[in-house]
Amino acid sequence: MGVGEPEKSMASTEVEETKVEEDLEEGEIIDAGENNNEKPSKALATTHPLENAWTFWFDNPSAKSKQAAWGSSIRPVYTFSTVEEFWSLYNNIHHPSKLGVGADFHCFKNKIEPKWEDPICANGGKWTVTFSKGKSDTCWLYTLLAMIGEQFDHGDEICGAVVNVRARQEKIALWTKNAANEAAQLSIGKQWKKFLDYNDSIGFIFHDDAKKHDRGAKNRYSC
Repeated sequence: MGVGEPEKSMASTEVEETKVEEDLEEGEIIDAGENNNEKPSKALATTHPLENAWTFWFDNPSAKSKQAAWGSSIRPVYTFSTVEEFWSLYNNIHHPSKLGVGADFHCFKNKIEPKWEDPICANGGKWTVTFSKGKSDTCWLYTLLAMIGEQFDHGDEICGAVVNVRARQEKIALWTKNAANEAAQLSIGKQWKKFLDYNDSIGFIFHDDAKKHDRGAKNRYSC
């Protein structure tokens, strides 16, 4: 497909980050076309469509408040449906290590909102991997490539992924549709670890449990 297969070629993946404006607020994201007034060349006329369209969402830490309802500050940034659009966006946005503390950056299949209340997500759950502060950039990219490149055997189960930037650590969570489908969830968890070359144990939490018990929710599956 051309996005790169995490299982085979991730080690050779090199991403050229575009410099951002110095006066951006901490955690803010650049619009992909904001500083690019050049006309597309003929070489870019041929595009490579993805199997699904995907939308980046951003939850700006400066827009959050304790009184606001959860998810009220999440906004869609851009929807892409080709390999070329993905790289154009990825090379013009802050990576997790450059986002402000408290930021949440999502990439979900188009028309699926990164919220428990979304009908597609409602009966699902999530796998989570944890990283030291500033160490999630590469695994975030590999997660995106695995999702949009349809690398998972149970790709239909994938809703999207989110990276959470906090003061002492960063987390990447992979959201799925049907939490009760244990075989599918375990397959996804094992493949994800393989794509990331992640050796620690990871756990799967049902969204229903998270809603009821918040941080006290326990893993239903692990791998």
